[in-house]
Parts: sequence; structure tokens; C-alpha cells
Amino acid sequence: MKDMRQMTELGRSIETSSFGIIDAEVGEHNFSPDQWQVVRRVIHSTADFEFKALTKISSDAIDQGIKALQNGCPIIADVKMIQVGLNENRLKQYGCQVYSFISDEDVIREAKAKNSTRAIESIQKAHRQGLLDGAVVAVGNAPTALLETVRLIEELNVRPALIIGVPVGFVSAVESKDEVIESSVPYIVTRGRKGGSTIAVAIIHALLFLAAERENG
Repeated sequence: MKDMRQMTELGRSIETSSFGIIDAEVGEHNFSPDQWQVVRRVIHSTADFEFKALTKISSDAIDQGIKALQNGCPIIADVKMIQVGLNENRLKQYGCQVYSFISDEDVIREAKAKNSTRAIESIQKAHRQGLLDGAVVAVGNAPTALLETVRLIEELNVRPALIIGVPVGFVSAVESKDEVIESSVPYIVTRGRKGGSTIAVAIIHALLFLAAERENG
């Protein structure tokens, strides 16, 4: 597979220097080399070293996420910001398609009719379309999307390949991440109130880089 980085020489140099600064300031850590590539990219995207302590990765998350992406899995995003932030060319290498239904008219209509949230209804729409099993579910904004995903896992035996649970906020963000950790599905989460769509994008890009590295030996 050709180089997926698609960066200029200067851009690559800046990124490499940034990663070197992060490595030096963080020092020792308990992450595996692959896990550290994910955490380091989260820190790089936020300039916030607290994510070293906040980021929790299940033992099978990296392998399952890479395998799913290499197999062209759907990526279910809670908000359009994730969809827009992801590099289309990298995704096309594997045939992955990103879905975000939160702005669809039928989702808005259902949310109003049920006094629900658009995030919940968007996850339900993904389920109705058979997109959740084997998918990477990326939640960076709406804790209710994360809670609904966990409910479908527990009640309907839905099986995403990986949950990236990094919603930011004060209401239900902490609880939703804790529920993901307690679920039976591989996960990458940022505990506490911090998170965001930028972090979800950074995690997916890190997994895509790792996938390319494995293929290129």
C-alpha cells in the first residue's frame, strides 16, 4: 500500500518534532507501543498532557480496530464534525465509509416525536440499517449516542468491532464512558468530562496509520 500520510516534507518534519516533544515531556508510561501511538496523537491534537492519564484502552481495542478498518468496516459517527475531519483518501484505501445520521430529516422528526435526542435516533437508524455490527462507533460529542450504543449491545446483542467513546461535556459524559468500559466490546475512551470530536478523529487516524504500518512491515 502506498504511503497514507500524504504530508509535505515540512509538515512531516513538524509532526515528527511535535511527537518528539510529547515523548520527552511524558517520559515513562505503561502503554504498549501501539497504544502509545494512539495516546500520543490524542495529546498532539489537544496539546493536553492530561490525556495520558485519561485515555483508557481495552487490551483488544487496537487489534480489533485495525482489523475492522482493514476489512472496510463502516464508521458510525455521532456528529458531522467527525465525518468531515477524517481523511477521505486514507479511508478509501480500505473501502471504509463514514455515516452520520444526526442531521437527517427522519432522525430529527423521530427525536421530536419521541421527545428523544437526535443522537439516540441516529444510532437507532444505524442499527436499523444493519451498520453497527462490526463497525467502529465514534462518539465525540453526544453522550446519549454512547449510552444508546451500550443499550443495544446489552439488550439486542449488537456487536461493534470498536467503540471510541470520547464525548465532551458535563451531563452524562462521565457515566456514558463508564458504561462503555463495563461493556463487552473493545473500547478506547477518555475518562471524565474531557473529550471531543477532534479526539475521535485523532484516534481513527492513529489506527489507520497503524494499519498501514502493519501492512508495510
